[in-house]
Formats: sequence, C-alpha cells, structure tokens
Amino acid sequence: MSVSLQVLYPITKQTNFDYNYFFATHMKLVADTFGDHLDSTLVTKGVAGGMDKSAGYYAIATMIFKNQSAMDLALSRSGPVMEDIPNYTNTEPVMLIGEVVL
Repeated sequence: MSVSLQVLYPITKQTNFDYNYFFATHMKLVADTFGDHLDSTLVTKGVAGGMDKSAGYYAIATMIFKNQSAMDLALSRSGPVMEDIPNYTNTEPVMLIGEVVL
C-alpha cells in the first residue's frame, strides 16, 4: 500500500517563508535525497483558508512512496533535507504520515 508524508508549514505572526528558495532549492534537494524511493510529490502553496479567511499554511508538501519500506529508506537519508529547513523558514513544520486510500 502506498504511503504519504505530508509536511505542513503553519503561518504565524512571528514566522516567514522564502517560497523561491523552497521551490527552486529545497524541493530539488528532497527529490535528489529521496531518489528512487519517492514515487511523486505535490506542493500546494497556501492562498486561503476558506471563503474570506487567510491561509493557515505557507505550503503543504506531499510525498508519495510505494510502501512503508520505501518511505523508511528515504527518511533514513533525510538529514540534509531536515538541515536545510532554516534556509527558507523559521516556522515549525508539522508532519503527517498516512496510508494513501484514494
């Protein structure tokens, strides 16, 4: 069964986020680091939190892996990816690991 890793970047008054760095550098680092273990990625840039509401997240990065073993192998190499986070944001990322059901 495919599994997903989602990384959510919450917006607060004290945080910032460099979209250019995130899209051009960080997501390339993710692809290079996770390599063949990664099936696909989807990045959503937050623009709203509903009708007439501000976005609650700068971005949500979704990474899909063939199975739990593939994700475990990818995450075992995640050091450079994690160390890169302060280069584009000072927010505390939230992670969600789940089974892909649809």
